[in-house]
Amino acid sequence: MPVNNGSPVTRTRMNKANLIRITVNYVGRVQGVGFRYTVCRIAEPFEVTGYVKNLPNGSVELVAEGSPSALSELHEEICREMKSNIRNHQLEESPATGEFSSFGVAY
Repeated sequence: MPVNNGSPVTRTRMNKANLIRITVNYVGRVQGVGFRYTVCRIAEPFEVTGYVKNLPNGSVELVAEGSPSALSELHEEICREMKSNIRNHQLEESPATGEFSSFGVAY
């Protein structure tokens, strides 16, 4: 999956044994409002990898891997900062695959 946020940050310090993956589908006024780039900015201080992507149905998909606490904080901050744009979201948790080396926007 191509990822591009201008300057991807490689995350090499994460202990892969403690990682999980979350996949979140955000619904609402989430396209055309800078949602993906806001998510990238919010994600910067967290040790997470993955992507955020517009979907053809008008929603935005977040796929992120990291520690459970980092992912929980990331999701909470996205919901807090973008609450006026998010009408609903669905979060699924699964085992991390380790396939990502950075976090950014996917096209």
